[in-house]
Amino acid sequence: MKDNPLLELEAFGQSIWMDFIQRGMIASGQLKQLIEKDGLRGVTSNPSIFEKAIAGSHDYDDAIRALALEGKSVDQIYDSLTVEDIQRVADLFRPVYDRLDGADGFVSLEVSPYLARDTARTIADARRLWVAVARPNVMIKVPATMEGLPAIQQLIGEGINVNITLLFGLPRYRQVAEAYLAGLETLAAQDKPLKSVASVASFFLSRIDVLLDPTLEKLMATDKSKADFGKTFHGQVAIFSAKAAYQIYQDIFANERFGKLKAKGARTQRLLWASTSTKNPAYNDLKYVEALIGPETIDTIPLETLAAYRDHGKPAARLTNDAEQASKTLLRLGEVGIDLDMATQRLEDEGIQKFIKAFDVLMNTLKEEQSQMLSRPQVEPTGK
Repeated sequence: MKDNPLLELEAFGQSIWMDFIQRGMIASGQLKQLIEKDGLRGVTSNPSIFEKAIAGSHDYDDAIRALALEGKSVDQIYDSLTVEDIQRVADLFRPVYDRLDGADGFVSLEVSPYLARDTARTIADARRLWVAVARPNVMIKVPATMEGLPAIQQLIGEGINVNITLLFGLPRYRQVAEAYLAGLETLAAQDKPLKSVASVASFFLSRIDVLLDPTLEKLMATDKSKADFGKTFHGQVAIFSAKAAYQIYQDIFANERFGKLKAKGARTQRLLWASTSTKNPAYNDLKYVEALIGPETIDTIPLETLAAYRDHGKPAARLTNDAEQASKTLLRLGEVGIDLDMATQRLEDEGIQKFIKAFDVLMNTLKEEQSQMLSRPQVEPTGK
């Protein structure tokens, strides 16, 4: 029997989470099988994922019909569907969470994308979702916006697990880690347990290359003096950034400040590689998975990438290979006219709008289905 490359990743200290959720996978036992046979250790969700799951299948039709007939609003229907899915997935991962003493086995649910620039409402929505799901192995996703940073600190300080999403830039990653540490210090000052609090920093990858590759391709075609330099960066900026982020992670969580928190039970805030499906068909389909295998990391991948890795993945510890050189090389991006900080800020702004658009599409779909259910004539029971 062929060895399963997904299971081999554990030996290198990396967890695989799935960037997808759909009710049919839960009911059919498919998700349970992925946990048992492929070593899946977590699931993430976002507005785009729920839009595809609910609008792209009939898995939710009966639930939507029942909720509509109960007089629930569209917002209430959305909350009911998503919270129930997250609870059921959390329960499937609970044995993993218990076996690993809370180190893994999480499912993530995101605050409304409309709140990405509103600190107070982000905190309120995260608290609401935390209470609604009521599972120790849920993480509430909060965007890594400037307004999200104080929310992250506050929520961690209240003992709420947080998955930081829409993270693209290295300076912002340092701020995210700072918010996590400050939140832990708040808990420690109140003599509250630190071991039960978990957080991940989701660093988005492939979108970086999608944005920058066209500029580099134009450079290679028009400026022979910089063609070789352009080739160095083409399709590599995301991986260079991830390697640099991991160096920052190692520095932050090896220093004295975290050491004091670790002594009280605190866990590191693991880096999670997100947006790892290959968008450019010219690149290897496992490009953003194979290059970033390393200890205390997570790779969250869509179902098709998970299947591809099971089929032809080649696990090896590659994350720290040439990491120092990657960090130095990134500093030279300016020589080809690329401002990486400006680019990652653009990606953050676009990411928020993409999630808002997906959320709006989903809510409109639910509104239409609610209307259809309520407009249908009620069938009287026969046999009276």
